[in-house]
Order: sequence, then C-alpha cells, then structure tokens
Amino acid sequence: MRELDFHVADGFFKSFLANSHGIKSRDEKRRDRYQKRGSKPFDKGRDLITAEQGLEHLFGEFNWGGQLEKAALFSDWYKVVGKESAEASFPEELKGAQLVVRCRSTAWATQLRLLEPQILEKLKLEHPNLIIDQVMFLGPTAPSWKKGARSVPGRGPRDTYG
Repeated sequence: MRELDFHVADGFFKSFLANSHGIKSRDEKRRDRYQKRGSKPFDKGRDLITAEQGLEHLFGEFNWGGQLEKAALFSDWYKVVGKESAEASFPEELKGAQLVVRCRSTAWATQLRLLEPQILEKLKLEHPNLIIDQVMFLGPTAPSWKKGARSVPGRGPRDTYG
C-alpha cells in the first residue's frame, strides 16, 4: 500500500512541477535527452559483435588498413627487392601512387632503376592493396652548405679543399 501511495505522490509532484512553472528536474532532462537519441538497450543495431568485427570496422572507418599495408611494405622491403638490395636501399615515403626509395649510392639507384618493372610487378604481388604506379630511386643526399638564417646567396664554397 505504501509503495502505491509513493508512486501516486511522485506522479502528482512531477505533474505539478511541469504544469506550474515548466522547470524540469535534472533526471527528467537526462531522460528526455536519451529519448531523443533513440537508443535503447535491445534495439536493432545494438547486437553483440566480435572483436574482429569491431577492429575491421575501425580499420575501415579511419583508413587504418592502408596505413598498415604501407607499414608492412616499409618493414618487409627485403621481400620485394631481395636481401642485398634491401641493405643498400629503403623506402622513404609513399606519395599517392609513387614510391620514393633512398639508395646508399648513385650506383645502387641506377641499378634499381633498371629493375623498376620487375620491382613494380613484385610490389603488386606482395602488396595488392597498395596502388603503386611508379618507383623513384634516389641517391644519397649531398651535404648542405647553407647554415643559419643569414647565409649569403650564391654558388657556395669553391676553393675550400686545397
């Protein structure tokens, strides 16, 4: 009997608040906010999923699959060009459909340039999800003589090696 009286009194009090001055309680505002979202615990679309399905969804939503494939290419470069060539070169960056590879010397860059069609074919076999149309092989970078913000423009040092 007391429980029934409590529910009647609670309902009367809530209707009184709503009708008298339009102010809603904090709990009522929270309930209204959740009802607007339309989220209920056992509604359609709230089924349990496996961890694998959740990860696949995240990889697709944030494009992590492409980044993982790119990381696999960079770490497994030796599978594409062979062990000896991988010791003399490494992929530096992937810009769109162009792979930039830095080589230990210009001779290695020239040799790998001659093998570009075979390397592209091997890339398509090893990493089919990556779209690579061109491989640019670069030699080592030359030292820069420009030091600081107040360097003098011009040809740079000429007779410094005696």
